[in-house]
Amino acid sequence: MAVQGHHPLLSQPPVADEVVVRQRIPRKSWKVGRLCHGKKVCAIAISSSTHHVYTCGHGYIRVWDESALRTWNKAPQAQLNFQDRHNCVLSCKLFPDEQSLITGGVSRTLTLWDLAPTPRIRAQLASAGPICYSLAISSNAQIGLACFKGFVEIWDLQNQILIRKHEVPEYGSRCVDITGNKFWTGGEDTSLYSWDLRSCRKLQQYNLHHEILSIAHDPSEEWLLVGLRTSDVIILHTHRKEAFKAVIHKYVHHHNLKFAASGSYFVTTMDESIYCLSAPYLQRLFEEEESTEVLCCDVSSDNQYLVTGSRNCATVYQLLY
Repeated sequence: MAVQGHHPLLSQPPVADEVVVRQRIPRKSWKVGRLCHGKKVCAIAISSSTHHVYTCGHGYIRVWDESALRTWNKAPQAQLNFQDRHNCVLSCKLFPDEQSLITGGVSRTLTLWDLAPTPRIRAQLASAGPICYSLAISSNAQIGLACFKGFVEIWDLQNQILIRKHEVPEYGSRCVDITGNKFWTGGEDTSLYSWDLRSCRKLQQYNLHHEILSIAHDPSEEWLLVGLRTSDVIILHTHRKEAFKAVIHKYVHHHNLKFAASGSYFVTTMDESIYCLSAPYLQRLFEEEESTEVLCCDVSSDNQYLVTGSRNCATVYQLLY
């Protein structure tokens, strides 16, 4: 496998230098609770700031306080019903302060939520596409990106103004992410594209030969993870010509990626399987299996919890160090 214009991908990244001071990484996980959402959980967010979990899907968002995380059948603290019950949230992103949330999906609007002291709608942004597949927020919370089939909307989140509607390849628009002054898109056409955020000029195109299902960056914005249909995970440097691959050998329908706030590890879910790997060295730390397909996941910014969403509930894991 080769990356266009770059050195070939290494199948194994270099071994971490033992003299490097390493941050704590989890060694295993412990299933501690279940959040009964009642319908398919398509997107999920854990806010360590408000101490709540938000499970999203068809018709509503459910809000869970911290006491629910270690129980199996506790009722949600609140349910936020959508005006149109046919609307479905497919993607959600917390703002960096974890006090606000943006949601998008099967709806003609993107919704900005204030989460504290209680969740309420701050604004609804009218979008041009019927389905938003993926969302991204800049590290300064100024810019929001929404990915639709064939285009990306670039929003000024502070003033709630659409800056630009940028066309991207129709089959390269399943997922989006932002690192510094670049944004990234990928999808069925197997290419990962990077774009200049200001001019929207295409910067690079990486041919990965397999369908791209997810993209996620680390907190330093130095590394980008790319999840493929083959279950392989590519980790590439956003500035240097470095790219490595973790091979897991499994053909998947759902592939999610979430970097820990520490940047030292990430979680990848592939259908029923959950893997935790160190970054950027791709050492496998632990794995879990669920009974149904995992559709989404999040890791709390205090590195205590992993929560996964599936057919009708979310599963809570405590991370053990």
